[in-house]
Order: sequence, then C-alpha cells, then structure tokens
Amino acid sequence: MTDADTLPFEPTEQPKRRRRLWPWMVTLVIVLVLVGSAAFGAEWLARGAVTGGIRTLVVSQAGLPADQPVDVEVPGLVIPQLISGTLDEVTIASDDVTFGELSGDVRVTITDMPIRADAAAGPGTATVRLDETQLRALLSTVDGFPSDAAGIAAPDVTVSTELNVFGAGIPVGIALLPAAGSGGDLTLTPSSFSAGGVELTADALRQQFGGLADTVLRTWDVCIAQYLPSALTLTSVSVEGAEVVADFDIDGAVVVDPLLRQNGTCG
Repeated sequence: MTDADTLPFEPTEQPKRRRRLWPWMVTLVIVLVLVGSAAFGAEWLARGAVTGGIRTLVVSQAGLPADQPVDVEVPGLVIPQLISGTLDEVTIASDDVTFGELSGDVRVTITDMPIRADAAAGPGTATVRLDETQLRALLSTVDGFPSDAAGIAAPDVTVSTELNVFGAGIPVGIALLPAAGSGGDLTLTPSSFSAGGVELTADALRQQFGGLADTVLRTWDVCIAQYLPSALTLTSVSVEGAEVVADFDIDGAVVVDPLLRQNGTCG
C-alpha cells in the first residue's frame, strides 16, 4: 500500500501533554510552611510554659515579691529537652534581690535540670553583684567595721577610719582585698595603707602607732552563708568596676534535698 492508499480514518500521533510541576511545588511549600508554623507554635507554647513555671517556682521558693522581675533562659529547643526529661541548662537572673542584709544582682545557672522533682540536677554556679550601697549594708553586720566609710575602688574595697593618738585623730585609709575564705566567708585583707595622706606599709604603720594599728591591720571576716541556701559555696570574690562580685558553686542536690535549701551557717 502506498502513501496514497493511506486510509483517511487512521489516527495521527498526538504530541504528549506536559504535566505542570509548579502546582505540586506550591502545594509542597504550603504544607511545609504549615508544618513549620505548627512546630514553631508548639515550641513557643512549651517555652512559655517552662520559663513561666520556673519563674513561679523561684519566686515561691526564694520568698521574692510576686512582682519581682525574674528572667529565665533555656537555650536550645525546649520540646526535645522535655521529651528527654532534662533541661540541658537553665539560667535565672534578677536584679536587686534581697536575702536579709545581703542584696545584689543575682545570676544562677543550673545544668541538667530534671523535669521531675525526684532527681538531683547537675552542678550549677551563681554570681551576686553588689554595688557600694549594698556592700555597706552587708558590712554593717560586722562588729566594729566602719561600714559607713566603705567604698569600692578596683581591685579593692576601701575604708577610712581614725586612730586617736594623745587625743588627736589621725585619718587612716585602708585598701582591703576581698577573697573567699577557707570557711566560705568573705574575707577583707589589708593590702595598703595611708595615714595623713602618706602611703605606709603595715610595718611602718605598726611602728608609728603601736598596738593602735591592730584595728586596721586585721583581716575582716564577713559571714554571708547565713543569708543563702547551704547548697551554695563561695568560691571567689573580686572587684569589677564599681561592684563587688561573689561567685558560688551550687550543689545540684538542692532540687531534692530540703536541707540544702535552708540557710547556711558561719564557722
């Protein structure tokens, strides 16, 4: 059969219709956005519940005013940590926190915080920052310390007093280096002296004033354990700028041991 003999009713091959890909891509993007939004919403709700619950617990346990500003930070995604039963790290911060005669800006970091209250947390740290007014209030608890004349001049705490010699008052300035004592107390050790505007060594001060110099040559012990839970151990004290900074280690068992939540004592 020749081309001329081709039957008129035989169908000719039609070009294949191309399927459009973009509607599927749009649908996929919409689904991903919805899933992401749902996950973000769940994470946002979980984070709010966790940080809000921790804040409420801190205010209650520490006896803080109900309106005390308390910032709570939980790094990382919260939902996976809730599923594991442990928050990797929790940081709590609040300014002008008062514990008896001790007040300052407080920052606490706890690791491996359990969701349930039947297990100890990991080790933690705390930092308390005191300005000059707060330092004076704390030093006013030390018998014989001239707290009204205390100041801060890095790296020392400063104080001025008078030594009476034959009825005449000789002004004496003392620079005290703060540190953590062996018993956990804050110690203030004299590092330099001045009398009548003249710099003196400890030996020169003793030679000039004899036994009267003992009152300014002594190391002062400041008990702070009585204001804080016994789970906190003072590890270092320094002066940074216009603040005295006290650092503590925290026993993670404070979460489950009520005795560690009671105030400590001074040796």
